[in-house]
Amino acid sequence: MKICIISFDFWNYDEHIAATLRKKGIEAHHINIGAYKHKNFSAKITNTFSKVFLQKNIKNEKRQQFILEELEKLGHQDQILIINPELIEEKFHIEIKKFTKRYIAYLYDSLARCPAGKILYLFDSVYSFDSEDVAKYGFTKINNYNYLEKVKLEKKAEFDLVYLASYDERLKVLYKITDRLEKLGLTYQYVIVGKKTWKKNLLKFVSFTGENISRKYQTRRINQKNIPKFYQKGKVLLDLVRENQSGLSFRIFEAMALQKKIITDNQSIKNYDFYKPENILILNKDLSNLNTMFFETLYEPLPEEIYKKYTLENWVETIFNL
Repeated sequence: MKICIISFDFWNYDEHIAATLRKKGIEAHHINIGAYKHKNFSAKITNTFSKVFLQKNIKNEKRQQFILEELEKLGHQDQILIINPELIEEKFHIEIKKFTKRYIAYLYDSLARCPAGKILYLFDSVYSFDSEDVAKYGFTKINNYNYLEKVKLEKKAEFDLVYLASYDERLKVLYKITDRLEKLGLTYQYVIVGKKTWKKNLLKFVSFTGENISRKYQTRRINQKNIPKFYQKGKVLLDLVRENQSGLSFRIFEAMALQKKIITDNQSIKNYDFYKPENILILNKDLSNLNTMFFETLYEPLPEEIYKKYTLENWVETIFNL
C-alpha cells in the first residue's frame, strides 16, 4: 500500500504519521509544503516585489506546483491525506486527487479560523478535531494524536509551569496567568515563537530590562525533537485554546505521554474519557481556581486502554481504515 501525507508542517508533527505507517510496512511519504524555499535570492526578491505591488504571492503558487512535482516522482497513491486543505487552491486539489483512489482531509483548525468549505466536496472523507464543526457539518470526529512514547513519572521539575506556543491573541490570557502565578509564589517559563516576536525583544532592549529566563520570545521555532525536553522542565503544562476553536491541541496528548498535569482554558476537555480533575485543571474565566493546591499533587496515571485510544498508531488505523 502507498500513502502520502501533504501538509504545511510548521511544528513537524505530521512526519510522525508517515513514520508510523512505515513501521506497519506501508510505503509512506510526507510532502511538507512548509519546507519549500525559494530557489535563489533573485526569486525571493521577485516574490517580495509581487506581494507588495501586485498583491500576489508567487511562493504560494510554487509551493502548490511543488506538490504535483513530488507526486509525479512518487506515482499513484492508494490514499492521500491533506492536512488543513484550505492552504491549497481548488485547481491544485483537482490535480492532486488524480493521483489517488481515496482523497482524505483532516482539519485541525476550525472552519471559523481556516475556511475550507468550498473545496471539501472533493474529498472522500473529511475528519475534524473540532466538536462544533463535527456537529454542524457532519464531519467525522477524530482528535489529534499522542506521538510520543510514554515516559516514567518524574517528581523533579525546574519550573512549576511551562508553556510553548505561537505569537497570537493568547498572550493576553498568558500574561494574566503569569501575573497570578507570581502572586502565588510559583515559577514558570514560556517560549513564544513567531515573526512578530521581534517587537517584544526590541521592547526589552529599549527598556534595558535584560534577559529573563521565565519569558522568551524567538523567531525560530524549537526543533520538534526538543519539545518534550522543554515540557519536562515543568511540573505542569499550560494549554490555551485559540479563538473559535474547541478541538484538543497537541499539548493535551504530550502531557499524557509525559505523565504531566495540565492547566487549560478549553472547557470541552471535561467531555473526554481521559479527563480527571486531579490531572487537568480547567480555568475559570477570572482564574479564581488557579491556586497552589493543583501543583502540590502528583499526576494520576491513566488506564492503559484509555491511553492507547489516543496514540498515533490508533489514529492512523482509523484515518486510513487499516
